[in-house]
Amino acid sequence: MSADTIQEARRQIEICNACRYCEGYCAVFPAMTRQKAFADGDITQLANLCHNCRGCYYACQYTEPHEFALNLPKALAEVRQDSWQDFAWPPQFGKAFHTSGVAITVLIVLCFSLLFALSRMVMPVGGEGFYATLSHSMMVAIFMPAFLLPLGSLAISLRRYWHHVNGGRLTMTAVKAAFVDAGRMKNLSGGHGEGCNFEDEDRFTKLRKIGHQLTMWGFLLCFAATSSGTILHYGFDIKAPYSLISLPKLFGVTGGIMLTLGTAKLAWLKTKADRNLGDTRVWGGEMASVLLLCAVAVTGLGLYAATGSPLVPALLAIHLGTVLAFFLLMPFSKMAHGFYRLTALIADKTR
Repeated sequence: MSADTIQEARRQIEICNACRYCEGYCAVFPAMTRQKAFADGDITQLANLCHNCRGCYYACQYTEPHEFALNLPKALAEVRQDSWQDFAWPPQFGKAFHTSGVAITVLIVLCFSLLFALSRMVMPVGGEGFYATLSHSMMVAIFMPAFLLPLGSLAISLRRYWHHVNGGRLTMTAVKAAFVDAGRMKNLSGGHGEGCNFEDEDRFTKLRKIGHQLTMWGFLLCFAATSSGTILHYGFDIKAPYSLISLPKLFGVTGGIMLTLGTAKLAWLKTKADRNLGDTRVWGGEMASVLLLCAVAVTGLGLYAATGSPLVPALLAIHLGTVLAFFLLMPFSKMAHGFYRLTALIADKTR
């Protein structure tokens, strides 16, 4: 992490710690007031506790043109982004996505979509539904490593983070409390419970919180759809395609709709917000990550709607290309932020 970035964040945090006007805004300020001196690990921990709601900036009396020129959301966003890059494993991938996230996302999606389209040349004999285009064994062979390897990469990254911020003894109480805060999106409610003013300094709304909740729960429902399909396939020998009233379809369609609405809302809010209150270096990469997740949901719903039509092979190739790109890029893109912020919340509960 850049020494200048850390030092500027430390300067601003020390001023905030003396003022304490924003003490009740989010998890950052109570954590800040527990100490007087801030090591590099402390700065990194505070940066990852920050959800960039920007309420503190709009309430602050020390922003420009004041000589202190505070912009805490931007300072913490830059430290946070640098930490994700430095802790990423392999580290070269984190740096590459940090500088060229949009180009990498587009290129990977196009390459994988083309790969799946060409896979029709080895199309299996027989099979129903999607398996008439791509066999079940081939899907497992491709997506099992693509799911497990990113999780392994994230585990290494989070372990590095934990040691850097000097996380305390892990307890079930701390884990439970952090999951409750994350599930409720507590830190997107604002200091007065009216939401945040992420997109408009004069108006508090819960739109960003709602967008995050739709995205999170939609993603979890889609994951539940895949998990229930796996259990039906291997545990009960009930193979796809499944009917609309089956668990995979109920979870998948509902989750896909929620995920589409949530990511579309977050992308729209991002265009309305002041870019100078975040890390301007990675605005495009962050938007690409949100739109990639939106594309996963939209292509999945489109694929289901096109069931039985000639469009299925092309839509399946595009959908699988976006899903594979999403999982492989997850440890290095903005999608890693959920894991880091949850870990930061757990670490905060151990202190």
